Amino acid sequence: METLFTAMENERRAEVAPLAVRMRPRTLDEVVGQIDAVGPGSWLRSAIEGDSLSSVILFGPAGTGKTSLAHVIAEHTKATFVEVSAIGGTVSDLRREISAAEKRLTMQGLRTILFVDEIHRFNRSQQDALLHAVENRVLVLVGATTENPFFEVNSALISRSRVVELHSLTDGEIAQLVRRALADERGLAGRYALADDALSAIVLLAGGDGRASLTTLELASQMVAPGTPKNPALISVDVVRRATPHRALAYDKNKDMHYDVISAFIKSMRGSDPDAALYWLARMIDGGEDPKFIARRMMIQASEDVGNADPQAFLIAEAAFKSAEVIGYPECRINLAQAAIYLALAPKSNAVEAGIDAALAEVRHGPARKVPDYLRDRHRPGSENYGTYKYPHDYPEGWVEQRYLPDGLERGCFYHPSERGWEAYRVDAAARDRAAVLDRTAESRAAAGDLARGSKRNATAASAERKPSSEDKALSDASAQTAHPADASAPAGEAGII
Repeated sequence: METLFTAMENERRAEVAPLAVRMRPRTLDEVVGQIDAVGPGSWLRSAIEGDSLSSVILFGPAGTGKTSLAHVIAEHTKATFVEVSAIGGTVSDLRREISAAEKRLTMQGLRTILFVDEIHRFNRSQQDALLHAVENRVLVLVGATTENPFFEVNSALISRSRVVELHSLTDGEIAQLVRRALADERGLAGRYALADDALSAIVLLAGGDGRASLTTLELASQMVAPGTPKNPALISVDVVRRATPHRALAYDKNKDMHYDVISAFIKSMRGSDPDAALYWLARMIDGGEDPKFIARRMMIQASEDVGNADPQAFLIAEAAFKSAEVIGYPECRINLAQAAIYLALAPKSNAVEAGIDAALAEVRHGPARKVPDYLRDRHRPGSENYGTYKYPHDYPEGWVEQRYLPDGLERGCFYHPSERGWEAYRVDAAARDRAAVLDRTAESRAAAGDLARGSKRNATAASAERKPSSEDKALSDASAQTAHPADASAPAGEAGII
């Protein structure tokens, strides 16, 4: 509720407020960037201008204007604007504000807009306390969060609200903010000028964060004696660098940025780009990421994306994990970098992952397939009837043709090797070895067949020599008749008897 002293209090707060707070936009036209969210024709702009706002959750990185938009809403709306911070707020605070909002609505016909900054910090019970009031429009919720609301905010509250995503500001938009702060009476009021390279340095250091750019400008201005609007003091690039000696890029170790950066790191190694892998690795190291987490992901990637195209990759990744575990920062950054570069340069194959996933899909969705008898365990009664198992080491080549898959599956149904690296060489060598074995087996069988056929021919010939032919028998009979003519007239039963 405003009093006679409200203007004076606001003026004193503004005198000590940071530059970023003093330069917050007062109208939608002063909002820099976020065309998709509050540009002409957008839902949020129409709702603010028409004073018909429904519950909304503003989601985006730090310094993109979430709190600024909430204050623009406060300036434009005819509703009562109430602000609660999720950092120190409690369920009792929420219930008190909900009760007050209900009284305004029923007794005065006034709507209430409740702004909750860092809403993702509210626990489940605190978020649940808002559900009925939001659903019944007792109040309009405006939540702000740097975390993905679909993970951090209750789904019931999400379903009753509109999610509007804000994006990091472009370099041009950051420069626009800085120039406005230099000239605006609420800012530096024209008492300072910024060298071109100093402006570029501020834009670079900001990294898309509008608040960070204005903070850097304010810190740099405090290191230079102020000038006048006619003779402004110059802020050089050296002053900017001294004001911000370390550039802190946005990074969190257990939220969206954590997963985004590790995802980019893995995809860079998979895409065989060592420079990109080093950059994203450096982002994680600079952000204080656990080196064991990085090394674990590289161990997974070594099998998933390199596999048997270069089996050495897994050993390199394992050694990197050991270095992270035993050595730690800062020295293990070198070990991590070596492993990252090796994985990026290694030949790639996803045959291992694809193969085991295909086999798992068959096991989970296919029929139950019986183990072939000759492959079953022999340490049980009756195993002598399982058939013959061919022990590969009993054969000269250490391999023998034998079926190992159950019925209904054929070789090559799961494992599809790539044509790269050691995997391709080993698959080709194994195929050549097996083909040679099969060829020798076929030759041996052919030779055995030829030997068997030759033996049969020899046996037939020998038999033919021992058994007289019909012609020989006829000649023998004729000779007998010539030698014994008297026998010709003898009775048949007595022929040849002397």
